[in-house]
Amino acid sequence: MVDYNSLIFEISRQGRVGASLPEGDVPKVALEEKLPKHLIRDIPAELPQVSELQLVRHYTALSRKNHGIDTGFYPLGSCTMKYNPKINEDIARLEGFSRIHPYQSEETVQGALQLMYELQEDLAVITGMDAVTLQPSAGAQGEWTGLMMVKAYFAEKGEKRTKVLVPDSAHGTNPASATVAGFQTITIPSNENGLVDLTELKKHVDRETAALMLTNPNTLGLFEKEIREIAAIVHDVGGLLYYDGANANAILGKTTPGIMGFDIVHLNLHKTFTTPHGGGGPGAGPVGVKTKLIPFLPVPRIEKAGDKLTLNDNHPLSIGRVKGYYGNFGILVRAYTYIRTMGHEGLRHVSESAVLHANYLQKKLVPYFDSPYSEICKHEFVLSGSKQKKLGVRTLDMAKRLLDFGYHPPTIYFPLNVEECLMIEPTETESKETLDAFAEAMIQIAKEVEENPDIVLNAPNTTSIGRLDEVQAARKPIVRYKKGIEQPLSVKVGGIDCS
Repeated sequence: MVDYNSLIFEISRQGRVGASLPEGDVPKVALEEKLPKHLIRDIPAELPQVSELQLVRHYTALSRKNHGIDTGFYPLGSCTMKYNPKINEDIARLEGFSRIHPYQSEETVQGALQLMYELQEDLAVITGMDAVTLQPSAGAQGEWTGLMMVKAYFAEKGEKRTKVLVPDSAHGTNPASATVAGFQTITIPSNENGLVDLTELKKHVDRETAALMLTNPNTLGLFEKEIREIAAIVHDVGGLLYYDGANANAILGKTTPGIMGFDIVHLNLHKTFTTPHGGGGPGAGPVGVKTKLIPFLPVPRIEKAGDKLTLNDNHPLSIGRVKGYYGNFGILVRAYTYIRTMGHEGLRHVSESAVLHANYLQKKLVPYFDSPYSEICKHEFVLSGSKQKKLGVRTLDMAKRLLDFGYHPPTIYFPLNVEECLMIEPTETESKETLDAFAEAMIQIAKEVEENPDIVLNAPNTTSIGRLDEVQAARKPIVRYKKGIEQPLSVKVGGIDCS
């Protein structure tokens, strides 16, 4: 029997063809005249030669090995791996959106400009900001864009501000973005309740403080109850408050960063507004600002000129363009579709359901794991595997064991201020049956740690690929096919090592 799970190169045979392509409409001679000689291939690329049916079976077999939100529960804390409604994909594929070109004249893409203009307005209302740019292509780039506006704002005022404050529970992109933007990062420790320690904050805030970067609810899933006082502390020294929108799934329709006192916001459209997430593909990280920062927004800006929409570059204080063209338009279409489908009440219900689901799961699991913060959470919560670690089983081992139950593990070992951390976010789209089944799996694993730890320590036991040497995989990854190379994988079938 032919194994279609094997590498496509291994089933290649001379002369087999899996595609029928039209002849190129550019003469070969013309290509040779235009292209530099060193860019023209002397011999054909060494590609596998397989039939169409072999190709389809190969990639279908590979796709079945993948875990995705369409195939199973994905409880990654602080990543909000939400279901992407298929209507988003249908709308994004409409020819008026999918077959336009960035170099077309404004007169021919008024519909696209209108969609982006209305999306900007919607996101401004959702965040409580006064203006929004859609250009940044990811949350991290949104952070950098916001911080560059912070730098430009103070430069225009003639102030030298060098420090950005970041809580110890922050996402790793926060200090990274601040550093790339040229600021010194100062870490603010959390108090015993997992919230910003106001005493520590006051110690570090001064006239050199450019901004405090904050996620609310924070990465522990806890709402910063003293956010108004935090804002006042920062604003009293002339600093700005930056909102990391990674956890906005918890506040839709309930409150806004603007109400809390934030001056700048970035949103992750993939986390809150159901656009595709992960895989290195296109993303979007819009940034909203209060009025005083509008002059520094990236260009071009979508603006109304009478009955027309236009792209305006004429903003002398702008930090300039941060993304080619205007951004990842297809992603913006998907987010617009979701917002217009849900409406205000629908978005509010999203947050209510996400918070309900997280607290339901937390209540079921707290008796079996250590819980550093057991108060009511928002959209996500953290557990600690320190109880299991005392029995010789790490959080990593329990995460591997979850694979045997068909679940993608939650985020582990983050945030860093929780020992043996398990960070769980069920999102609003999962059913009670799914949450119950996941809880039962987690409880069974906790019991196995006490009664049969070897089954956890050797996990995964039922997947086609067993436990990898993660150090070797990180230091010496094999990222392309080489004929005859020995693959450093431990392969198990039914728990039996067949490598």
